Amino acid sequence: MFARLSMFQFNIDKLDEAIKRYEERVIPVLRSHKSPRGAYLITDRKAGKDVSITLWDSEKDAIADEQSGQSQKWTSWFKGFFTAAHVREGHEVNVQG
Repeated sequence: MFARLSMFQFNIDKLDEAIKRYEERVIPVLRSHKSPRGAYLITDRKAGKDVSITLWDSEKDAIADEQSGQSQKWTSWFKGFFTAAHVREGHEVNVQG
């Protein structure tokens, strides 16, 4: 399994709206795809920081999604919400409980 982490710094005043957009826009798109195994949005409300974690069957599947332009589309849904550039990383999942 492979995990893609996207770290965001949001305007705190727009944090609830950003969470709602993730739930209403990103999750349905992920559910419509074959490969993603899950998605999580983890929030530090005081700092306005979020980490999105998407789980994939393989690194190949995550890369294919990245190359499809879908991730860039998701990012565009949050234009005006960010206070800093977001960071995206990929990691191999070695242990799952």
